[in-house]
Amino acid sequence: MKMRPRSFLPIFAVLLAAESGFSQESSSKPGESAASAPAAGPAANGPSGALKEVLSAACAQNQIDFVPHLTARNKEAFSRLTPTARVAFMKRFVLLNVPGKASTSLNPAGRPIVRCTTPEVTTEMQIGGAELRDNIAFLPMELRDATDAAGASVHQVTMGMVREDGEWKLLSLGVLLLDLPALEVEWDAAEMETTEKGALETVKKIAEALEIYRNKYLRLPGSLANLGPPLHGAAGIEAAGLLDSDYANGMKNGYNFRYVIVGGSNLGAPAKYELSATPLRYGRTGQRSFFRDSNGGLHAADRQGAVGSESDPRAE
Repeated sequence: MKMRPRSFLPIFAVLLAAESGFSQESSSKPGESAASAPAAGPAANGPSGALKEVLSAACAQNQIDFVPHLTARNKEAFSRLTPTARVAFMKRFVLLNVPGKASTSLNPAGRPIVRCTTPEVTTEMQIGGAELRDNIAFLPMELRDATDAAGASVHQVTMGMVREDGEWKLLSLGVLLLDLPALEVEWDAAEMETTEKGALETVKKIAEALEIYRNKYLRLPGSLANLGPPLHGAAGIEAAGLLDSDYANGMKNGYNFRYVIVGGSNLGAPAKYELSATPLRYGRTGQRSFFRDSNGGLHAADRQGAVGSESDPRAE
């Protein structure tokens, strides 16, 4: 069982305890019996229904379905996070490392149950009744391994929702207020090492594709676009199908990639090339610039977002 709770970054603000006197949608216990609660399920547009959709989208790591459940303030900040950071954020709601397939049902009390099935484990999330006050709702949730009948793996957490423009949006996870504008700078910094490592690996991947192209077509491509997948038909000299479209467009995971042919001559000197990788947003998606010189040497340095050179230190 690889379902493990993940630590949350300290940049999340602490949510103050809810005031007393909340009205209840019904009993707040996720697993209550039908005898103590209405049999009818929660309204699809209520906080329980919205949370069910949040968990289903997080299970599948589906950003398109997840984003509508963020507040306007958090939605804009979420769009600025790196793809890796966005996925990491969604993982925190289901405590699973890989995307799963979500299915939903109701318990005997009519409360939503969301199951997230992956090749290794299936988690089950039971949503309790909402405590309501004005435009804020708090819902208890139990998350467990679906095979754990004894409840040894149960994680209990209270999810907060807020009504914005008539729809329920995510407010908090446990006592942690979801304030992505405050989080994004710290989160990008935490992800920067991974993003930079990915940029260096991408430079190597592009170089490998260029050598395959050269060996096959006896020349270097005119641009990275020539390494991308063909729009129609079979791969060829104009679209060799050696890289996916993001690489071929020169942008991937927060970095911009540039390819330049150098060193050729009319006297027969073989053409060479240089590759560079620069952060799309310096200090956010990356700090170091990477450079592959015409002899294959890899270099890295903090260039304040500018293109590197062969005079930079060798990349580790």
